[in-house]
Amino acid sequence: MSQPATKPVPVPDEISAPFFAGTREGKLMLQHCTACGTWSFPVRERCPHCFAAKLEWRQSSGRGTLYTFTIMHQVMNPGFASSVPYNVAQVDLEEGVRMVSNVVGIDNKALRVGMKLEAVFEVAGEDVRIPKFRPVAG
Repeated sequence: MSQPATKPVPVPDEISAPFFAGTREGKLMLQHCTACGTWSFPVRERCPHCFAAKLEWRQSSGRGTLYTFTIMHQVMNPGFASSVPYNVAQVDLEEGVRMVSNVVGIDNKALRVGMKLEAVFEVAGEDVRIPKFRPVAG
């Protein structure tokens, strides 16, 4: 008898380790450039705005707005078979970066572009938490 497929789990590396250390603590950490003052995501070694190697990790607000989304009905990876249908969302964070994630805690039919969201963290492995977003109450 074969075991059911599991969702893939990110493997933090040297550059992404601070991001995943933050998620384990319930914090959404982003890189901030001390040279030009901009935020960046995804994780990188240099600022995408000024190319300075002066990025430091700072806690973000974890708040954002739903920019767009799609609903996945097709099983693209066997590990997600039990989750179909699920949403894939782009969230504009208050810090000015866009993150791809999922919106949880709401039926897919209730998703609306422009809705206010906040980060929550889903256990994905022994030491890995994945940022997801839920609607802000009120």
